[in-house]
Amino acid sequence: MNRLLLTLLMGFLSFLFGSRASATPPAAKTKDEDVGRSLRLMMLTTTSAKVGEKPTPDFPHVYAILMDLPVRPQLTATVFASSTGAASLYTTSTFGIIGGEGHETVRAAAETFTRAAGTFFDSAAPVTEFPYPADDHVYFYLLTFEGVRRIDVELSAIENATSKYTPLFALGQDVLTQLRIISEKKP
Repeated sequence: MNRLLLTLLMGFLSFLFGSRASATPPAAKTKDEDVGRSLRLMMLTTTSAKVGEKPTPDFPHVYAILMDLPVRPQLTATVFASSTGAASLYTTSTFGIIGGEGHETVRAAAETFTRAAGTFFDSAAPVTEFPYPADDHVYFYLLTFEGVRRIDVELSAIENATSKYTPLFALGQDVLTQLRIISEKKP
């Protein structure tokens, strides 16, 4: 598992910090860095009623999930997925991907990730504040029909596959992989 996680993280880092990610001129960085943070906060604070989400047999509790994972000190990536197949990547840097739901592979991965998040509904604690995790933790924010819930897990437990949330993390990584694949295909 450690080798797989390391490979995934290395691919993710090269994806984030490749030539496309650094194309923003330095003068625009502060403004661009705020975009990912703002989109993340908007997702966390918009109610299910405002986005027209209602419980279904496949998604009775959770309609979306955000996975915050540390990439390096002072840099966090957020993978967003929803029951409708919407998926995005937000970062505390200047890079992100929005609009993955236009691709079947992304939609399928997003729906699978969200469905799996629903199985952890009872394990997640209700929250009203949405900080980023410490550099050695991963947060899963479950967007539910009753509000937001959070799961806090140590990154080392995921790396060692000793956490019951390791499969959920892997599904979030699959969403990220599908987003990476479609972004690499764009001209």
